[in-house]
Amino acid sequence: MHDKTARGNRLGLLIVGLALLIPGALGLARSLGALPRAWAPADEPLVGDQVRDAFARYDPWPWWAIAASAAVLALLGLRWLLAQARRRRLDGIRLDGGPAGITEVRTGGVTDAMAAEVAAHPSILDAHAAMVGTNARPAVRLRMVVAENTPMSAVREQLGGVAIPRMRQALEAERLPAVARVNLEDAPHPRRTLA
Repeated sequence: MHDKTARGNRLGLLIVGLALLIPGALGLARSLGALPRAWAPADEPLVGDQVRDAFARYDPWPWWAIAASAAVLALLGLRWLLAQARRRRLDGIRLDGGPAGITEVRTGGVTDAMAAEVAAHPSILDAHAAMVGTNARPAVRLRMVVAENTPMSAVREQLGGVAIPRMRQALEAERLPAVARVNLEDAPHPRRTLA
């Protein structure tokens, strides 16, 4: 998760938490009789005649306001949900910049080469890679399909010993965080042909 998304999550959860905590605390205090009797008597219904009269007097605009508020909250919730699933794909990385010019590498070729190198292992059935993050902090996301009888040490060796070091070298990066998602499948059976 990116820092910007994490900050937004924390702020949004703080606002929602306070919006729920304050009315909850007031309702609890009212039910326990901790609030002044003139302001909120505990033995009277929460929605009294005055509230019902106000809604009846201004009919139907309060209901439209409630519906509009609910629609805004639903749209904000949908936007938050979509932000959780969004991954910032990195299309290019700037390797060097100076008076002679800027060297930029398109990440598609590099990630395709890494995926092909990972899939070259006989037990890895398929692999896809993508660069995410920022130019200053790139990272690799890798999805692999591995034969289920393969030891994970062989997969780690292929990643940590071969593919990731070569990618770091190609990108001239000292550090390149990588996350690999591994799906296990049955190894394909070799086909026999009869002559």
